Parts: sequence; C-alpha cells; structure tokens
Amino acid sequence: MTLGDFFSAIGNNPVLPIFFFVALPLTAFLASIFGKGEGHLTPWKETYCFLVYAACIPGILSMVFNVYKFLFERGSVLQANLYTQVLPIIIMVLTLWLVRRNVRFEDIPGFGKLGGLVMILVALISFMWILDRMHIFAITFIPFHYFVIAFIVMLFAIRIGWKKMGEG
Repeated sequence: MTLGDFFSAIGNNPVLPIFFFVALPLTAFLASIFGKGEGHLTPWKETYCFLVYAACIPGILSMVFNVYKFLFERGSVLQANLYTQVLPIIIMVLTLWLVRRNVRFEDIPGFGKLGGLVMILVALISFMWILDRMHIFAITFIPFHYFVIAFIVMLFAIRIGWKKMGEG
C-alpha cells in the first residue's frame, strides 16, 4: 500500500477519520470544562499533551503534503481532499485553541519539539523549492554569494529548529 492508496482509502471511507477528528476537539472541550484552572496539574497535563500531539501530527503532515502538492506537483486547490488535506489542519487549530484556553503551552510536555519540527520542515521545504526552481541558466545569472547566504540562513533555521526539538 502506498501513501496515495492510504489517502484514497481514507477518502473513500471517511467514518474513522471523521470520528477521530471530532473526538479530539470534543475531548479538549470536555477537559477544559472538567479541569478548569487545573491544566498545569499532572493528570490534565498528560491529557492535553496527548490531545496536542494527536492533533498536531496529522495537521503538520497535512500542511507538508499540501505544500508539496501545490508547489511541486502543481496540484489544484479545487481537487483537495477534505478529509486528508483540510480537516486535519482545521481540527489542529481548533484543538490547540481549546487547549490554550485552559493551559499554557509551556506547561505541556514536549510542546516545544513541535515548533522545532515545523521550523525544520519549513526550512527544508523552502530549500527544496528553491533548488526545484533553480535551473542551470538561473545559476549563471544569480550571483553565487546570494545562493551561499540563503543556504547558510536555512542551515541556521534547521539548527534552531533542531535545538527547539531537544528542549521540549
């Protein structure tokens, strides 16, 4: 089974992802009601940690796949699959908003690692996009020091993201 087959299977039978993506913000909402003001304490902290990771991992992957599809494959926005390309991002934002209402993100174990992961992914995708757009003729017209500066900036972004992943 390829990744495309997996996404097709989810698109053809959306009951499980819809249940999963409805359960996440609903659980975050219920946790914010029952744990009002106690989000920094141990049982709620782990609950919020699970909710954040369960929402952010599919959401971040969906964003990466969307960027790849629209930048590299020149895919159409009108052909986007709602269950695999749109719903995870919306649910991630909604779940993070609901969690943030009751607990600071700094109190959630490992939350800083997600920011580092996003920074690494953005730097790598940006670098891949620049390399994809650069043609052999463009290299001769662009001064080489601009390319070196851009490469160094992206390496620093990757390094900062890697450090953030190690902090959380």
